[in-house]
Amino acid sequence: MKESRRIAQLPESATLGLAARAADMREQGIDVLSMAVGEPDFRAPETARQTAMTAIGGEVKYTHASGNASLRQALARHLNETRGLEIGPEGIVVGHSCKHVLSSALLALVENGDEVLLPTPTWNSYDAMVDLADGTPVHVAPRADLSPDLDAIAGAIGPRTKGILFSTPANPSGYVWSRAELTTLMGLAEEHDLWVISDEIYRRLVHEGEPFCSPASLSPAAAARTVIVDGASKSYAMTGYRIGYMAGPANIASGIGRLQSQTTGCPNSISQAAYESVLATEPPEVASMAEQFNTRRLRLLDGLEGIGLNCPRPRGAFYAFPDVASLIDERGSAGFCADLLESQALALVPGTVFGLEGHVRMSYALSIDRIDEAVHRLGTFLKTRS
Repeated sequence: MKESRRIAQLPESATLGLAARAADMREQGIDVLSMAVGEPDFRAPETARQTAMTAIGGEVKYTHASGNASLRQALARHLNETRGLEIGPEGIVVGHSCKHVLSSALLALVENGDEVLLPTPTWNSYDAMVDLADGTPVHVAPRADLSPDLDAIAGAIGPRTKGILFSTPANPSGYVWSRAELTTLMGLAEEHDLWVISDEIYRRLVHEGEPFCSPASLSPAAAARTVIVDGASKSYAMTGYRIGYMAGPANIASGIGRLQSQTTGCPNSISQAAYESVLATEPPEVASMAEQFNTRRLRLLDGLEGIGLNCPRPRGAFYAFPDVASLIDERGSAGFCADLLESQALALVPGTVFGLEGHVRMSYALSIDRIDEAVHRLGTFLKTRS
């Protein structure tokens, strides 16, 4: 048997090698400190856990392929409250995760050979998802401060460009797009008749400065060409529940619902109930978690400054993306991270994974003590590179 072309060209996770080596080191009793994971280190809210336990003791059955009507109605209310959108359940599809509905949205929007612009640094799975949809990912480099270069985005638009995919707050940089930047972007989208997918999984985790803005919130015309993807994983620390949704034009939602009906069936009914419970009244754990992430963010930024690393200031999510360009050799940031793991048992993610060499991603989804220890190990390592 021979695998298909789409699977043959699908790369493995770029971090698998480092992850395997870190696991080997742990088996040898080495205290490996990982800042590579993109997962909150908090428990899911109490209401989610209690609702899930109740649901599992009841009737656990199939639901509608696009998700329970009650959850889609709750999400419609949530979008009205948080984005100012007038949207009904017919424009919403619930899936197994944000990642799931994002890949489904690309399958619904991308034709063979279509180009999708990805402002870098960009989450590494976007490229693979566009490829699997038979599209062509096109990276657009940022400005020096990791803000989107809107002139470069305009210049990258060609006859085969059909859409733009980005996250705000961004993984891996923590950059939060401003309302003015989004207004310019949506002007380009309208001028060139492009669709926009806005990955808003970190929406709740904006720590300073201008508040979060969704491109769909700008105007009815912007909403008509925008697909929002979001979920419970980051804002509610419900990663293992695997539940997310898309919201957008009803015809696109209908197509994604049909796709799910033929592939994955319905999303997990227990997780749907848990998600609905946290949407009903925002749990107090959410604000507490966001506050702790902000404290960690500031501690990490102070630590990086103290060891002489320049880091464009992240305003959201729970990542920092410091500049190590002057410290890498011909093996790039991947070699830097491999050496750091071997020397100091500290695991970071190389910038090449996100389409931007010369940086490394550091997740501050860990305790203050471990952040301090990570900065100490990194500082010790840097002394060997200077």
